[in-house]
Order: sequence, then C-alpha cells, then structure tokens
Amino acid sequence: MRVIIASTNEQLGVMRLDEAIRKARSMGLDLVEIAPNAQPPVCRIVDFGKFRYDLSKQEKDKKQSATKVKEIKFRVNIDEHDYLTKVRHAEDFLDKGNKVKVHLQFRGREMAHQDLGILVVKRVREDLAGMAHVDMEPKLVGRAIGMTLSPLPVGKRHRKFTKQGEILEDDPTE
Repeated sequence: MRVIIASTNEQLGVMRLDEAIRKARSMGLDLVEIAPNAQPPVCRIVDFGKFRYDLSKQEKDKKQSATKVKEIKFRVNIDEHDYLTKVRHAEDFLDKGNKVKVHLQFRGREMAHQDLGILVVKRVREDLAGMAHVDMEPKLVGRAIGMTLSPLPVGKRHRKFTKQGEILEDDPTE
C-alpha cells in the first residue's frame, strides 16, 4: 500500500502498487517513489524525464547559491596606484557575486594613527558604494580594522573604475 499523489499535487489516496501503476499508465505518465521511508511510502504520478530535469536544476541552483568571501588587505600608508589596483580587484570580485572582506593591518607605531586607517577604510567604502553595501561596519579588532561588503543586485551595480584603472565620469545628460 502506498500514498499516491497526482501530477496536479492532489492526493489520490492509498492504493496497492499494481493499481497505482495501472492508473499512471492510463494517464500516460510514470509512477515515482518520492518518500520511500515514510509509512506508508509516498509515490507521485509524473513524467519521469521532467522529474529528473527538475531535480538536476535544483541541484545546480544549490551549487550556485554558495558565495565566496574574498579578502583584500590594505595598509595605512598605501600608495595611490596600489590602492586603485586593490579597489579595482574588489569591484571585480563584487561583480562576480562574491563578498569582499576589507582588512587594514597596523604595524608597530602605526597604532598611534588609527584615524588614518579609518580614513582609508571609509574611502574604500565610498569608492565601492556603487557595487556593494556594507554588511559589517568598519571595526577595530586588535591591530586591524575589518569591514565586510556584499554585492548589490545585478541591476543596481555600477562600476566606478575601468579595468585599466581610470575613474569613470558620469556623462552629463542634456
């Protein structure tokens, strides 16, 4: 005895296996066991090819939903060119849908100038505002400042830097 569910998700009741197979064939569909461990087991009348396709599509969606966290490290006295290169890499990571962790490390006597480190992290946040929103605000932990950014939805993203490093200008509308 098995619980049978039609392709329209309506429950047909509890039937013997041979009755359920006959009913599925009369509809031109297949009988698929959905929950073999249930008491009684649950079967569904569906097109088996479509059923397998839907399962593979669900598996693919699960794999794509996993996002990675990329980390970019800065220093307090970072050169302008190095800064632009790292921000451009962060834009690339965000464009691919990854989260970005911004990490600014203090060394030695740099701890006396934490305000300079905060300014660098705030500048990163402003430069990436068109690509991401802040998950975790800049926070001093030990000898480092950390901040986490998540990408904006694809339609709302706009890059500030080109691949070559130039700053994109907004075109004046006439």
